[in-house]
Amino acid sequence: MRSGVKIGIIGGVFTVVVGGVGYGAYNILDGLGDSGVGGGTDTETTSQEVRTGPVTEQEIADTSKKFLAAWAKGDAAVASQLTNNEGDSGPALTGYRDTAHVTKAVITPGPAVGAKVPYTVEATVSYKGKTKPWSYKSELTVVRGQSTGHALVDWKPAVLHPDLAKGESLETGEAKTAPIEAVDHNGQVLTKEKYPSLGVILDELRKKYGGKTGGTAGVETWINSASEDGANKTLLTLVKGKPGRLRTTLDAKIQAAAERGVKKFEQSSVVAVEPSTGAIRAIANNRDDGYDAARWAKVAPGSTMKIVTAAMIIQNGLGSANGPVKCPSSVSWKGVTFHNLDNFDMTDGPTLKRAFAKSCNTAFIKPVLPLGDGKRDTALGVEAAQYFGIGRNWQTGISTFDGSVPESQNAETAASFIGQGKIEMNPLNMASVTATAVSGRFRQPYIVPQNLDNRTFAVANPLPGGVSAQLKEMLNYTATSPEGTGTKAMARVGGTKGAKTGSAEVDGHASSDSWFTGFSNDLAAAALVQSGGHGGDAAGPVVAEVLLAGP
Repeated sequence: MRSGVKIGIIGGVFTVVVGGVGYGAYNILDGLGDSGVGGGTDTETTSQEVRTGPVTEQEIADTSKKFLAAWAKGDAAVASQLTNNEGDSGPALTGYRDTAHVTKAVITPGPAVGAKVPYTVEATVSYKGKTKPWSYKSELTVVRGQSTGHALVDWKPAVLHPDLAKGESLETGEAKTAPIEAVDHNGQVLTKEKYPSLGVILDELRKKYGGKTGGTAGVETWINSASEDGANKTLLTLVKGKPGRLRTTLDAKIQAAAERGVKKFEQSSVVAVEPSTGAIRAIANNRDDGYDAARWAKVAPGSTMKIVTAAMIIQNGLGSANGPVKCPSSVSWKGVTFHNLDNFDMTDGPTLKRAFAKSCNTAFIKPVLPLGDGKRDTALGVEAAQYFGIGRNWQTGISTFDGSVPESQNAETAASFIGQGKIEMNPLNMASVTATAVSGRFRQPYIVPQNLDNRTFAVANPLPGGVSAQLKEMLNYTATSPEGTGTKAMARVGGTKGAKTGSAEVDGHASSDSWFTGFSNDLAAAALVQSGGHGGDAAGPVVAEVLLAGP
């Protein structure tokens, strides 16, 4: 595919320009069934010999040109026959014209990279007398049909627009909700342009609260979410609506720090929560898949879960922050051997606080054996739910996964005490766990005021007397002592502070997930860097960046 090729509708007449020579659409699209580069979906059969092997450079050029030409012309029937999924591509291409109301499209391909062909779409959207240009970039891939042998466009919704996912569709019309002007708790305006991580959140807040803020809807082009609970994403505004003002609990300064923090590492997420209130001060992600892992991830939290395990040990009289523990290099439970990192041990009279600071796994497995019968162990799940609010249907104002600590059996129980096994958490959950440990009681995280829609907050029991003080002492020691695994990352953080590192092994991954949670004064934060390795090396600097912006 040569650069400089333009495909489009100009003055109502379709043209393809290659090297200054114009061809009519019928010359390009005629006889597709005989060309060997199109002519039907992958499910059709043919009496001709079926070609095999990788698609050729010429096939890539011919197929992409014909597909883009038919799409630009608005001929969904022909364009869909040039894909390997006519059943899905046909309605989507028809909807581009009839539902998204694209009245003109000029598509400019770029040079092919292997079987991928990038292109720029310069479109015009028209709705009830309102017209606006629309420009974006996407790409397609040419593959060989498995049954026909033809070169075909590998159909994905993203061919139409890069933000489209499976089950989603484009639509233009009067917006279903009024736009919002989201502001932080100090009244500073929050936009997705300045704070990219908030894009999905602002769309969700608009869908849920746009009708409660006094604004008026405009005319827009948007992506209809595939999920009934999902938020639509605005792509183009033809007529601006009047935005209603929505105050959130976010803090612009802390959010900016969170955005900087996640840029330090790929696949990273962070959340900051105010322990005294539960107010969410920042949520940020840096992921190539656009997934909001900060509030939706369901992954093992590693040794950051030792905060909950430590609370359980203290509450059940099995140990105390300054009480003695044993930290051998390994310990067996129900036939499975658990090790410390690099098989280290502590033989100099360690305490629970020191074992916590050095992240000794064995010290958090051996003492808890009396709490389980080995058949149906629920002690950790009870602790997590009753005192830390985990899994209690949080009503934050946006969709969240609220953590899970299911009952376990045999060696799974030992694994759960150090944040492995079946436990599932995300940075929002672990920031809340830290906030609870520091303040002494669970305060459900939230991003918009409760009285905005009178939703019911989740509740939990306060930590019993003295437990919070011991947890806070252990966290502080981990962030300040020479042997603490969080000391290096927290070195620049001031105030009353504390931390816990974590590394969670993931099947099939060469590197562990990196976890870190910490607090400074009245701000708690937790970060996850998937496949980031040791918690203090990757997730630690992300949390530190956020805490430095706090009170």
